[in-house]
Amino acid sequence: MRFLVVDDSASMRRIVTNCLKHLGYDDVVEVENGLGAFEELLKGGVDVVVTDWNMPEMDGLTLVRKMRSDEKFRDIPVIMVTAESVKEDVIAAINAGVNNYVVRPFTPRVFREKLNKVLPREENGTDGG
Repeated sequence: MRFLVVDDSASMRRIVTNCLKHLGYDDVVEVENGLGAFEELLKGGVDVVVTDWNMPEMDGLTLVRKMRSDEKFRDIPVIMVTAESVKEDVIAAINAGVNNYVVRPFTPRVFREKLNKVLPREENGTDGG
């Protein structure tokens, strides 16, 4: 399973990537904005996108809307990891097509729980985490 981690903060990308690797997912590609993410999506092979909201060039919400408007990317699960925590922002992200939403700061356990809710059943494992 290949993950695309999108965040303009290198340290945040590292945190998410480390969480994924701890959960057994080693195939992770990192990019620093939505524009780079869409270019990576066009190459193919991305199974899950984990994106920040606020980034230069193309923000996460625009990325999600662009993905959902393209048949090739419409069904790829998207988790938004962001500091945006007001109810209206969460609703806007869900309406744009985000599958789950993680508010920073977060624990690895919270990240795992949110991830497990969007992964196909066979990827969830059977031990509950």
